[in-house]
Amino acid sequence: MQLDILSPDKKIYSGNADGVLMPGITGSFEVLNNHAPMIAALGKGKMRVRVGKTDTVYQITGGFVEVLHNNVSVLVEGAKEI
Repeated sequence: MQLDILSPDKKIYSGNADGVLMPGITGSFEVLNNHAPMIAALGKGKMRVRVGKTDTVYQITGGFVEVLHNNVSVLVEGAKEI
């Protein structure tokens, strides 16, 4: 699936991903390939991006995610790779 992580300052990530684990405001959830369409609010916490066998973790300060037609757009207030 195509993943784009954007903040007001810059594009943080753009590319393929096998899965994304995100901190929702009511608990963590994971988006995988061919996920159903959705829009969700994100809380403060760790977001894990899986590409193959490699995970990259970002500390985010909240935002929103939209999943539609195997495209995942994550809009965050701020993010830092940890």
